[in-house]
Amino acid sequence: MFKLIATKFLDSFSLRKKSKNSIEKKLIEPLGKSFGQKEISFNLHNQRVDDVAIPKADIVAAPDKITLAELTKIFRESNLTRLPIFKSTLDNPIGFVHLKDLALRNGFGKQKKFNITDLIRPLIYVPPSMTLGTLLQKMQAERIHMSLVIDEYGGVEGLLTIEDLLEQIVGEINDEHELKEDLLWSKEKENVFIVNARLNLEDFKSQSGVDLTIKRNGDEYDTIGGLVFNITNRIPSRGEVVTDSSGNEFSVLEADPRSIKRLRLNLRS
Repeated sequence: MFKLIATKFLDSFSLRKKSKNSIEKKLIEPLGKSFGQKEISFNLHNQRVDDVAIPKADIVAAPDKITLAELTKIFRESNLTRLPIFKSTLDNPIGFVHLKDLALRNGFGKQKKFNITDLIRPLIYVPPSMTLGTLLQKMQAERIHMSLVIDEYGGVEGLLTIEDLLEQIVGEINDEHELKEDLLWSKEKENVFIVNARLNLEDFKSQSGVDLTIKRNGDEYDTIGGLVFNITNRIPSRGEVVTDSSGNEFSVLEADPRSIKRLRLNLRS
């Protein structure tokens, strides 16, 4: 079902030089039949790209000096079809490479000399405040399906592809086909939950009834990962247990030096 909707959605990008209203109508109609036009329209016009973008710490990218073997390995291990390419650091992006282009030029036993500059496609650069609807229109107009979110200082803040946008637009609406592995939390047993660090605290509260809100020196955070970081003022290591002021325990199941990934939450009984 999701693939069918995605296909119809992406077909709308074959449109050329349409008005803003015409583009939005084409985007909303195929999705609205299955999920409701009001919900889709709301997400298009009210969600900002910084609400849903993949955080900088989670972006998989490659340097422009990479070898063919190294680039192929990243594609294989990440299961991605597009990779941003940068000079020196991710804050200096120069475009992206599509797996299809790599395969056509250097795959299937071809012995062409590898030069990544021959494969680089342009990116779209957008501000954090742009709405999803505006970004979709921009992607359609420029025929580019990967964007980087750039902050006020010119640094990279996040990443969004056309597939990410589609998933976010319809993903807010629960349906019977939602996969368990896509959930941000699951209940292991009574008072014990496995949670993604990106899980929004308000969403978790509304879905599970568990309120983890803690007022801490005026600090603001929206996610469980942010809560744990504010308690420790650092990225805790895998296996570490962090306790909040209410006695709830957060066991770190997965983390890297840049971010917390997954935790086990033991509620104080």
